[in-house]
Amino acid sequence: MNIDILTLFPGMIEGFFTNSIMARAVNAGLVSYKITDWRQFAEDRHRKCDDSPFGGGAGMVIKPEPLFKALDYVDAMNKRVICASPSGKRLTQDYAAELSHQSDLVFICGHYEGIDQRVLDRYVDDEICIGDYVVSSGEVATLVIIDAVYRLINGVITDSSLEEESFTGSLLEYPQYTRPETYCGMSVPDILLSGHHANIEKWRLQKRLEKTFRNRPELLENASLDVQSRRMLDEIKLTEGFNKNGLD
Repeated sequence: MNIDILTLFPGMIEGFFTNSIMARAVNAGLVSYKITDWRQFAEDRHRKCDDSPFGGGAGMVIKPEPLFKALDYVDAMNKRVICASPSGKRLTQDYAAELSHQSDLVFICGHYEGIDQRVLDRYVDDEICIGDYVVSSGEVATLVIIDAVYRLINGVITDSSLEEESFTGSLLEYPQYTRPETYCGMSVPDILLSGHHANIEKWRLQKRLEKTFRNRPELLENASLDVQSRRMLDEIKLTEGFNKNGLD
């Protein structure tokens, strides 16, 4: 996958691509990236990239001219262009999986009050919201999207690591433990030390169901559960119902 990032603050982006799993993906040739500071395309001597909004209002708006030129520079009209935005479509695991199959992605990192709508109308294919909150930096939101997407590219992470993580099968991930077996008086559950793989898998499924029911019950509406899982979930609902004063 080839990734273009258009930003006014390239220093916020560079470290992400030169560390950890992303660095390995880049070195393996699975991901390539280019960071473009669109300030270089500003037309005035002060390299001004924002201005006050027409119609009045607080904050400043990203000007269209520098971004138009930067997007043409990276050939954005022939690529899928993404802009992180609180008013966009919500990012989900399925959405990230869809984007992971693209060969070329362009990301616009917004800032200030927003981006001139003409940029969005002409170039942007996807406005993506990372959650029901607002962050001050489009760079931060863009990196969240990139991280959710690139890790799903074939070869970046082993398939076994992806199979049971959160949101796979519409369930959250089970609790994880490692050495030492006891720490600060807290012990690893005996079942994980038993070596009985069938029982361990059953325990992990139960914990996934419990965590999903407690933290994200709406995910269960779309979960494909077999008979055993449905029976477990019914028992969890019954137990949790008593614990929560009659909640069904």
